[in-house]
Amino acid sequence: MGEFSTLQKISVWVLPVLFAITVHEVAHGWVASRLGDMTAKMQGRLTLNPFKHIDPIGTVLIPAVTILLAGFIFGYAKPVPVTYQNLRHPKRDMALVAAAGPLSNLLMASLWALWIKFAILLYDNYPSVALFMIATGVAGIFVNLILMVLNMLPLPPLDGGRVLTGLLPMPYSASVARLEPYGFMILIALLLLGILGKIIWPVIIFFMLGFVHFAGLSTDDLSVILHAIGALGS
Repeated sequence: MGEFSTLQKISVWVLPVLFAITVHEVAHGWVASRLGDMTAKMQGRLTLNPFKHIDPIGTVLIPAVTILLAGFIFGYAKPVPVTYQNLRHPKRDMALVAAAGPLSNLLMASLWALWIKFAILLYDNYPSVALFMIATGVAGIFVNLILMVLNMLPLPPLDGGRVLTGLLPMPYSASVARLEPYGFMILIALLLLGILGKIIWPVIIFFMLGFVHFAGLSTDDLSVILHAIGALGS
């Protein structure tokens, strides 16, 4: 399998990225609605229609820049609104709302693995279609695991930070919550220092290998496909 063209890469990445970021946000809103906060529902955000979740920067500009500079699409959706005070047990429920996003990515990675299994069954009769489906499935697992692992870092305003504040007793919870205004600056600093990659990539690779082996692909198959779709460079 040679490296895909830019148009092919876009076609492989676009649906996995849209589903990953859209379902992640809808999961937050759906769990919030079950726990007493109807804000997202009233604003029409409990929908899989991606246009309801488009953020001009995260869903348009960043994906365009990453496909041109890095060779694959990545981005984020407009956050679903959650009104903390409307939750029946605000501290606990906010942790559950936050955890729903990464858990939805874990579920979607599992579904993409089943998609690859189905594609492998089609390979003998429809090799071109099967290869495209397999590449899309690998992209789906990859992007969902990145979102899951990154968001579960225990740093507000990431989901993991909000889970942590919900689990910790006071005043430790309040101390962690006070980091929220600086969370993204800390994240960028970790990225620039090379620390972020050392934290998240071993976890992503561990899960990635587990999912693709379950799907029926070898480690060599995975490496070839990731290079072809631009996830590991040329």
